[in-house]
Amino acid sequence: MRVGKDPLFLRTGEVKVMNVVLVEPEIPANTGNIARLCVAVGAALHLIRPLGFFLSDPKLKRAGLDYWEYLDLKVHDSFADFLASQQPKRMFFLETGQRRLYSEVQYEPDDYLVFGSESKGLSSELLEAYPDQLVTLPQRDVRSLNLANTVAIVVYEAWRQLGFAGAKNLPRAGIPTPDPNI
Repeated sequence: MRVGKDPLFLRTGEVKVMNVVLVEPEIPANTGNIARLCVAVGAALHLIRPLGFFLSDPKLKRAGLDYWEYLDLKVHDSFADFLASQQPKRMFFLETGQRRLYSEVQYEPDDYLVFGSESKGLSSELLEAYPDQLVTLPQRDVRSLNLANTVAIVVYEAWRQLGFAGAKNLPRAGIPTPDPNI
């Protein structure tokens, strides 16, 4: 499923920077905020069912503001369906308590950043299937961070490593970015 006919980052000739994957997200406002983030950085958003909300939920739409028409959104019925349709080359799974920091990864264009649901995180099956691709965020005295905040931290680190490819505001401010068409 694709929302909008002409995603902004494709219309302007830019390449997709990365992919954000939400496995069974539960809170519509988090997903809406993440959708807006994806448009801002040029990422595709993959939602893996079951979802804890309908795509028509007003809270989802409000959090995503008027960016929905620019979002490259794909909805998958299961993680197996996601793997079959996308055939990702590189995936990183974010989960609390892992041994590798998200900032130690050398991100590449078209990576898939996978996040679990707000209340359950990622399943033990996924964690066991991809032990070398698990990363975490440092934190103190909390069980976990808000999903939208976690996604934003990791996505911006990946985008920073990719030179903020496709950023519009940086060149206007005199800050060079890589040419996304190279």
